[in-house]
Amino acid sequence: MDLFASKSLFFLLSFLGCCAGVDILEEGPVDVVLGKDVTLKTRNVNPPFFVVTWTFATGSEPVVTMTKDQTKVDDTYAGRVEVNSTTASLTLKGTKPEDSGVYSLSIVSPDLTTQAGEIELRVLEPVSAVAITPNLAEAIEHNSTVVLTCSAKGSFLKFSWLKGTTPIVADGKRITIKDEELSSTLTVTDVLRTDLDGPVTCTAKNKLEEEKSPAFNLVVHYGPEKVTMTPAKTPEFIQSGSSFNLTCAAVSSPAATFTWYHNQKEIKTTGPVLTLKEIQAQGLGKTPEEYTCRASNDKTKRVIASPGVTFALMDPIIGAKLTGPTGTLIAGNSTANLTCTVTSGTVKTRTWTKDGKPLAASSRVVFSSDLSSVMLSPLQKEDNGEFTCALSNPVTQSKASHKMVVNYGPEPVTVSGETAVEVNDPVTLTCAAASMPPATYTWKFNGTLTQVKTAQYVIEKAVYKSTGTYTCEAFNSVTKKTTTHTHTLSVKEEGALDDGLSDGAIAGIVIAVIVALAAAIGLIMYCRQKVPVESPY
Repeated sequence: MDLFASKSLFFLLSFLGCCAGVDILEEGPVDVVLGKDVTLKTRNVNPPFFVVTWTFATGSEPVVTMTKDQTKVDDTYAGRVEVNSTTASLTLKGTKPEDSGVYSLSIVSPDLTTQAGEIELRVLEPVSAVAITPNLAEAIEHNSTVVLTCSAKGSFLKFSWLKGTTPIVADGKRITIKDEELSSTLTVTDVLRTDLDGPVTCTAKNKLEEEKSPAFNLVVHYGPEKVTMTPAKTPEFIQSGSSFNLTCAAVSSPAATFTWYHNQKEIKTTGPVLTLKEIQAQGLGKTPEEYTCRASNDKTKRVIASPGVTFALMDPIIGAKLTGPTGTLIAGNSTANLTCTVTSGTVKTRTWTKDGKPLAASSRVVFSSDLSSVMLSPLQKEDNGEFTCALSNPVTQSKASHKMVVNYGPEPVTVSGETAVEVNDPVTLTCAAASMPPATYTWKFNGTLTQVKTAQYVIEKAVYKSTGTYTCEAFNSVTKKTTTHTHTLSVKEEGALDDGLSDGAIAGIVIAVIVALAAAIGLIMYCRQKVPVESPY
C-alpha cells in the first residue's frame, strides 16, 4: 500500500474507526534549547501499527507519516525529523523558534483501532547576559539602602541570589526580593557589612539551562570598633632597649588611622605601632605611666579609644661574670673565694647553686651580705664541680658559672681479684683509689717493683711461681700522696680447687680414712704384744 492510500485510509478510519488510549505520549510540555535536538517520546514499546502520523497543530499537513514500508516527511521538515520504528517517538533536529507548539500523534493498529495523543513543545531562548547592577558604588553600615538589580536574557526565567554558597532569603523587613520576567531586584535597607559579603551572585535559569552572574562585591564601610591594644596587659617593668612595642588594632573599613596618647596627652607619632625607641626618644618611661591609642575612620567619621596599659622601663642585667681562684687547690689546705659581678643593670636577686643544687651556708660556706660573693674554707673534695650565680631583676635573668677543681687523694686503695687459682688459670687484679687528678699505679710482686703501670695486673696463665703478694701503689702527682694495698694470691695444682664432690661424699671419705687409720694402729699394737722382743744383751 502506498502512502497516498495509507493517508486516505487514515482519514477514513478517523470517521469510521474508534480511538483508544489517550496516554500514549509522555507528560509535557517538553522544553528544548533553541538549536538543540529533541525527542517527543511515546509510552509504547514495540506497538503494532498500520500507520503512524505526527502532525503539528498549526499545520494542515502531517509532519511525518510512516507505514511498515514507507515514511513520508513534509517538505518543511525535510532532513530534520526521524520516527523511531520501534517506539514511534519523533526526533526533531536543530529546533527553531517556529517549532514551538502542540504536536499530535495518531497510531492506527492492524485491527484498525486508533490511538491518539498530544504534547506541547517549547523552544527556549538560551539563558545569557546575566549581570548585577548596584545603585551605589559603596555604602555606610546602618545608614545606606542598597538596591541590586539582576538582569538576563532567556525564556521562562527564574532568579535566585547567593552570598558565597548561602542563599539570600527575603525577610520582609530589611531584605526584599522582587522578580520580574527578565530581572530580579534585591533591596537591603540599613545595610550591614555581613548582608552582602560573599561575594554576591545571581543565577537565572529555566528547566534546561542556568547561568550565574559574575561575582559582585559591594564595599560597606564600618567601624572603628573593637579597638584593642597588644599586649592588653603589661608587666610593671619593660626592658629598656628591647624590641617591645605597643600595637593598636581595630575592626574598620576602610582601615582605621591611629593616634597615641601618654597620660591623655597626644604623642608625636602616627601609625598602629608605638615602639619602645619612640617612647625613650621622647623621654618617657622613667616612671609607671599610662599609654592609650585612638582609632578613627575617615568614611564613618567615628573615633574610638582603646583600653590603656601602664608600665615603666628598666635596664637589663648585662655582663654577668663569676670569678674564682686560678691556682692549684688541695682539699684540707686551700680556701676559695667566688665573686659574682655584672657590667651594667640593676640586680634585684642573687642565688647560688653547685652542680644544679642550691648552695647552702654553713661553717665552711660563708656568703657576703649582698650575696655577691661566697667563701669556702677549708676546701673539701666535695667542692669539686660547677658553681653558678643566677641574677635577676623584673626584666632579665642572667647567670655565670665557674668550674672549680679541688685536688685530693689518693684515698685508701682497694684491690679486687682472685685469691686462689689453679695452674694455667687466668688472673686479673684491679686496683682502685679515689683521687683528683686520677692516680697513677705501680705494682710490686713479693716486694719487687714490676713493669705494670696500669690499674690492672693481668696474668694470662698462672704458674706455681705466681704465688705470693701483689702490692698496688697509687700516687697523686699534685698532692704528692701515696697509698698502697697488698693482695695475696695462691696457685695450686690442677683439680685442687675442684668442688665436684658433694658434702656427703667428702664426709664419707673422711670417715673412711679415720676408720682405716684406727684399724692400722690397732693392728700394730696387737703385733707388738704377740711377738717377743729379743734382748740385745
